[in-house]
Amino acid sequence: MPIQSINPYTNQVEKTFEPATAQEIEETLQRAQNAFQAWRTTSFLQRSTLMQRAGDELAGNTDYYAKIISLEMGKPLAQARGEVNKCAMVCHYYAQHAEAFLQDEEIRTSAVRSFISFEPLGAILAVMPWNFPFWQVFRFAAPALMAGNVGLLKHASNVPQCALAIQEVFDKVGFPEGCFQSLLIGSKEVEHLIKDERVKAVTLTGSEGAGAKVASLAGNEIKKTVLELGGSDAFVVLADADVEAVAKKAANARLINTGQSCIAAKRFILEKPIAEEFLAAFAKNMQKKRTGDPLNDEDIDYGPLARVDLAQELTDQVERSVAAGAKLYLEGGQPDPDKALFHPAILTDIKPGNPAYEEEFFGPVALVFVAEDAEDAIRIANDSPFGLGGSVWTSDIKRGQELARKVEAGAVFVNAIVASDPALPFGGVKKSGYGRELSYLGIREFVNQKTIWVSDPQE
Repeated sequence: MPIQSINPYTNQVEKTFEPATAQEIEETLQRAQNAFQAWRTTSFLQRSTLMQRAGDELAGNTDYYAKIISLEMGKPLAQARGEVNKCAMVCHYYAQHAEAFLQDEEIRTSAVRSFISFEPLGAILAVMPWNFPFWQVFRFAAPALMAGNVGLLKHASNVPQCALAIQEVFDKVGFPEGCFQSLLIGSKEVEHLIKDERVKAVTLTGSEGAGAKVASLAGNEIKKTVLELGGSDAFVVLADADVEAVAKKAANARLINTGQSCIAAKRFILEKPIAEEFLAAFAKNMQKKRTGDPLNDEDIDYGPLARVDLAQELTDQVERSVAAGAKLYLEGGQPDPDKALFHPAILTDIKPGNPAYEEEFFGPVALVFVAEDAEDAIRIANDSPFGLGGSVWTSDIKRGQELARKVEAGAVFVNAIVASDPALPFGGVKKSGYGRELSYLGIREFVNQKTIWVSDPQE
């Protein structure tokens, strides 16, 4: 079946690609294997020079790459530029810090010398989603390549031009052939890649279901995995928060990437004394957000969802939730069932067992809960199968930090919208996955943490 690049705003097919053949897949795997044998021996200076150039290429051609993102998945152009610039930042970050992160770690023992050496594994397969089609790849690729590994990308089938453009970045700045390759293949081919002995580990960003399948396949092959899966992040607003100011932040937090972000705030948990006031202010700010053509209208806040079927799925989730007792405080929704546009909506009166209580809503639908007090708010926040991110909003910073420690998530922000930063580890707990990306922890995920013990031959 052909792989198509479809503009989600116009629903028009922009380009069609034939999937890689079995022979092309074999050739790609062998190129990766050959590249690794040479790349693993390069110095950090050599790797750093090339990675710095990759960052410079992205920063110097932001509009070119941003337009590909906007064309394929509907992200407003200004946000797409921000994504490209963030990719440049992560390249520059690891170009600067990788050597220090992977230097031998001396351990005092009875040996003459004992230390941990961090050595590359080989070809790392990345199975990546469409919602941040550049960022989620570069946050894997920059540390993996700097560690001496090589990368194989199986990108989401609706962003083939993004996949090819990312390989273009690495090729253009001089990375050796085979160091980073994009494979245009369907999801059924992933099993073949995982089972191939030349693939040494797998990283996946995507749904809980996809993560479970990849983890199972890799487990059968005794191969390391890192999974960054779904999230239903809590946005906890305490009674002492500045309601008007936080309500504006809340609307922004829900509409990150048109709500199609694992770390976008999804569940808004309000202390009872300010719940009514906050809800009114929140709805007002959601209604102010503008939409339009992501490629041609610079002054918009959100675009369409990435595909028509995703908008239809979100519509179905809302309808099932209302049928189960939830109430639409702000209707929003999908005005045309044949188009990907979905206006912001707010659901309230959500009880356990309701789809809105249990499922991740990957689009601009806010789920609102009322808590009796701060401890009840934390209970509601933790009553979720997911644990990726969360935030606590309060005028009492000390109390905010205390409550942040109680939230079961990989990252909790106090008085700030959850975001990723190259210097900080990123990942989740519970059904949101395991392992970490970014920071020094991320670059150490796909290396052999080898113990080396040296004794005096005279002893």
